Amino acid sequence: MSVASPFSGPLFLADHPALDFINSVAQAGGVRHDVWQSDEDVLRWLAQAGLAAGAEGAPDGLLHAARQLRDTLRALVAQRKAGRAVDVAPLNRALAAAGGSNQLIAGEDGALHITRVYPGQTPAALLGPVAELAASLLAGGDFERVRECEHPECILWFYDKTKAHRRRWCSMALCGNRAKVARFRQQQK
Repeated sequence: MSVASPFSGPLFLADHPALDFINSVAQAGGVRHDVWQSDEDVLRWLAQAGLAAGAEGAPDGLLHAARQLRDTLRALVAQRKAGRAVDVAPLNRALAAAGGSNQLIAGEDGALHITRVYPGQTPAALLGPVAELAASLLAGGDFERVRECEHPECILWFYDKTKAHRRRWCSMALCGNRAKVARFRQQQK
């Protein structure tokens, strides 16, 4: 069961949009909080992530489809990170349902660009860019850099883009500071 999020909005801290999509459900105080409570919440997230260009409104069923895709991606990332075989069938179904094709577009300056275009405003089409980003991450991402936050109560994932590749926390402001405070309090006892 989902409850309203204590967070002010979506957390874009994973350094990869597919992982940010997974992180749309977070945990605080031992309780999971879903930032998506409606079709409009999902559309707003897609827009904030730069993945819903030209969307005119949230179609019915977007929330259900997004949550289903999120659960699929969370399982696939965890499987890939653990070195287990990845069941690609659910993601392939999402990719196929999205439709879409590459089109050559001439810009105002005459320069040509390849753009991915999806048919209509269905939930599957709106989630197509997320499914493609996830497929790209699973197929070509450096999973030595894909990590789950080390805080024991956190369920967020991130892509470590730090120079030394030693990032441990989803966010220093969220979990890093909590761990430091807990360690300090333990030392004071």
